[in-house]
Amino acid sequence: MKKFFAIMIALLSVVAIQAELPAVTLQDMDGKSVNTAELTNGGKPMIISFWATWCKPCMRELKALHELYADWQEETGVKIVIVSIDQAQDANKVKPLVDGFGWEFDVLLDPNGDFKRAMNVQMVPHVFVIDGKGNIIHNHAGYTDGAEEELYELITNAK
Repeated sequence: MKKFFAIMIALLSVVAIQAELPAVTLQDMDGKSVNTAELTNGGKPMIISFWATWCKPCMRELKALHELYADWQEETGVKIVIVSIDQAQDANKVKPLVDGFGWEFDVLLDPNGDFKRAMNVQMVPHVFVIDGKGNIIHNHAGYTDGAEEELYELITNAK
């Protein structure tokens, strides 16, 4: 019986990790509405990273991803979407910070935390890897130097 429950839990975990993105309306930095359920990358992998301007590990992670992004795009076609969870009163800090670092990621604003809650994000940074079919194939919270190597492996194997 214990084996049965262990198998069921494992199967439910696989099903949960293969879930699609929930439908939440956010805005990009230009004020354009974006439905998160419609985020795609034309059959190629995508990384979604939740972050905040006040989060030092987030800054380290995004700087590391920025350094690798052009090479990753050339090799895998990956798209990186970063979702700021800064509250409305701090959202005006996002664009100057992104522009100042020269980040070329797609940037979405989640000032009310709707997408964050829908994705069950408890802390930032929190990264999701989406395969070319739109399935969530991996997610993790926190950042340690070198974690981008695991992301690279995941996106090169995502189909």
